[in-house]
Parts: sequence; C-alpha cells; structure tokens
Amino acid sequence: MDILMLHEIEKELNEHIIPFWKSLRDDENGGFYGLLDYELNLDKKAPKGAILNSRILWFFARAYVELGDKALLEYADHAYEFMKNYMLDKKGGIYWSVTYDGQVLDSTKHTYNQAFAIYALSEYYKACGRKAVLDEALSLFDLIEEKCRDAEGYLEAFDEDFGLWPNDKLSENGVLADRTMNTALHVLEAYTLLFEVVSDIGIKKQVGDRLLELLATVEGKIYNRDKKRQEVFFDLEYNSLIDLYSYGHDIEASWLIDLAINTLGEGVLDKTVEARIREMTIDMARNTMEHALIDGSFINECESGVNDNTRIWWVQAEAMVGFVNAYIKTRESRFLSAAISIWEYTKENMIDKREGSEWFWQVDEDGHPSRRPIVEPWKCPYHNGRMCFEIIDRLKKEL
Repeated sequence: MDILMLHEIEKELNEHIIPFWKSLRDDENGGFYGLLDYELNLDKKAPKGAILNSRILWFFARAYVELGDKALLEYADHAYEFMKNYMLDKKGGIYWSVTYDGQVLDSTKHTYNQAFAIYALSEYYKACGRKAVLDEALSLFDLIEEKCRDAEGYLEAFDEDFGLWPNDKLSENGVLADRTMNTALHVLEAYTLLFEVVSDIGIKKQVGDRLLELLATVEGKIYNRDKKRQEVFFDLEYNSLIDLYSYGHDIEASWLIDLAINTLGEGVLDKTVEARIREMTIDMARNTMEHALIDGSFINECESGVNDNTRIWWVQAEAMVGFVNAYIKTRESRFLSAAISIWEYTKENMIDKREGSEWFWQVDEDGHPSRRPIVEPWKCPYHNGRMCFEIIDRLKKEL
C-alpha cells in the first residue's frame, strides 16, 4: 500500500476540502452559498441548488461519522435546516433549486434529486440518530416508488405535482432521454445507504427488493456486455440513444455496485447472479483502464469513437476509488498503480493552489484549467470528499 498517498489524502481532506466548504456557510440566509466563480468572487445572492445542498449535507454528516468532530455535525445541521425549511415541499418531494433566501426558484422534481436527498438524509441520520430524519428519507423512498417510476424502471423529470416533464436537466450530448444510466446509478447509491441505516425488518426488505431490481436493471438493460460499458441515454424501452462511453460513470459504478452487493449481505443475491455482476464491475474497471487512463490521468468520455480528453475533477476522484476497489478485489498491482498516478496528476493539475479555492472543475489535456466556477449547483464536495473518505478507509484496512 502507498502510505504517502494515504497521508497526503488525509491532509487534503482535513486541511483543504473541509475548511473550504466550511467557508461557504451562509449564516444570514441559511444553507451554503451557491456560487464561487473562477476568479474566486463569491456571489452571496446566487441560487441554491438542492443537489448541491444535499451533497454538502451528506459531506459534513459523513465527515462527522468518520472524524467525530462535533463542529462538523453542526455544519450538517445547518445544511439540513435549510433543506427542511426551504427545499422539501410539504406536498412531497424536493425542489430543484431555491433563491439565496429560500424562495422556490425551479419547482422541477427530478428523480435524481430525490435520490440525493435520500442519500444525504440517510448519512445525516447515521450522524444524528434522529428518527424524524430517517422518516423523511423513507418518505422520499415511498415517493420515488409511487411517483417516479413505471413497471420497467425509473423515469426522470416531473413538474411540481409529479406530472411527467422533459428531461433537459440530465440529458446531454444532443439527446433528450426518457431514462438515464445516471439516475438509475444514483437511486441505487441512495437505496444502498438507506438499506444500511434502516433497522425495521419490513422496510429493510422493501428497500432491499428495490436494490435487487436495480441491480437486475443495470446488468440486463443498462450494461452493454459486448462493449463492457454502461449505455448512458435511453428511450422508454431502454434503447440506447447514442454511442457513448462515459468513463467516469463506468468506474464510479464499478465500486458503487460492489458496495450495494456488500451492503445487501451474503446470500441475498443468487450466487450465480452475484458472480456475473462482480465480473461486470471488474470488466468495467479494466475497460476504463485500457481506454481512459492516459498519461497517468483519466479522460472524460468517448462519443462515436472520438475521445473527449478533458480531465474533470469528479472523474479523477471516482477513478481513484474505483481502481483501489479493483485492486483490493483482484490484487492486480496495475490498479493500485493507476490510482496512485491519478492522485499524482490531481495534486499537480486539479487541486487549485490559490488561497480560498478548492479543485478546478476541469483542465484540458495540457493541464490548463477552464474558467468554470469553483462552486456552482453541480460543483460540490461529494466526489472529492467521498474519494478521501473511501481511500483513507480502504488503505488503512490494507495496512
């Protein structure tokens, strides 16, 4: 194991990422500020996205669970209060965004967004132990299962009253998708954590059954076994709409799916099915290593045979976790070497050395950063913060 990498990531978490996100706390209007531009100008009146707030809530709750510092729980409390008071609709569901002072700005209710609220509330429940928090997470679980799916799987965007809405928020690359791999993956992620924290046997079975269904959907409808990738955008019948390798999502899925199986526990999945899915996740890790690991870093995607060589902050973070997970599963040293090389690249190119900043959103293939904001509705402490927690935990267990 690489002791230096472990110590450096601990330092990055404790001395850089945590202090930076603490500095974004809005004590006047609640929650956390929604925009810090590339020039490090803070817009205190920028909209506040529910995905960003959920991810900040999850981050500080997880940080408290891992580190035990009561001050971290207070930051989680602060994020939770804003979510509860301004982002959760009393009629059900969480809005897409609110203004800086908590007025509803975009009332879209997206399945992806509901899932991240469950993820955040589940981790916060681990941190605070309050039953009301778990009840809120379970209410969102019930809502997704009642309002956000059909017999074949999960749908995407809805209006305030859960009428089906065009999925422009999670459709990219020139397509408008009825279903996406991204939403399915993060519902699976949220349900994994919810399953972990629920103790009621009946409810646990309900969540577990949905997890099993999701695993079957990923393997049977989303995963392309011939190309060893997940398809990304679908119509209602799961026909793929575009020839796209999303390398970041594939390596992220490789470890999140393993985590879901581990969390369900031994014997829940049929052994043959489990072996097949475990093979799928390691095949995705190997495929991304072969095609996306270039010059010690991890490129973004490949559409219709053309690489997008942008290096994106969250993709580097998920690749590190995915390759460490693959190393522990297979003991193939090349996976650990890949994680170390990406960390070296990240230190040099992705982490912004300017005082008062965090990580760049993305850099080009020569390592030059784009001028995208340091904080905005999608730029958050979830991916790089989680990378720190996961790598620290996994490497310490290897010592």
